[in-house]
Amino acid sequence: MLDNKFILDACCGGRMMWFNKKHPNTIYIDIRKEKKGHIAAVPNHEVNPDIVMDFRNMDFPDKSFKLVVWDVPHLLSNRCGQNGIFRKKFGCLNAETWQSDLKKGFSECWRVLDDYGVLVFKWNDKNIPANKVLQLLPERPLFGNISSGSSHKNASKTYWFCFMKIPIANMEVKGNSS
Repeated sequence: MLDNKFILDACCGGRMMWFNKKHPNTIYIDIRKEKKGHIAAVPNHEVNPDIVMDFRNMDFPDKSFKLVVWDVPHLLSNRCGQNGIFRKKFGCLNAETWQSDLKKGFSECWRVLDDYGVLVFKWNDKNIPANKVLQLLPERPLFGNISSGSSHKNASKTYWFCFMKIPIANMEVKGNSS
């Protein structure tokens, strides 16, 4: 199954951020599968993972991937609407368990990430501020970027965080250089 597959998209959805939606070295997983046409307003949208799998409990060996991309749903289920387009397009986080779900998901992504591998984590702060999410995670990102689709002061922002799995034996700890 992992022959020449060293990239994992751990929550692929409609693969909207991918330039090559069928990258040959990538395994795309998602907890759901939806055929084209499942959203009337977006007839070409589909959720078609290579494997239906939950990012909180992945069936891959430790250190299987050099790059893990993790773009989890960022809206809470109690704010998505039962049949809302956002729920259908992106999915929703459970309003009761989102914190433990994100902790488990990050731990699983980290587990399947090889030493010196990179984890790219995408988050939108529409319902939950990014700093609240980062507080849940046991690792700190190396760097990130914030993008906003609007100049309005209350517009939500999308954050891109980059983590690298550096083995503890090779981690150099120095004083705060900021």
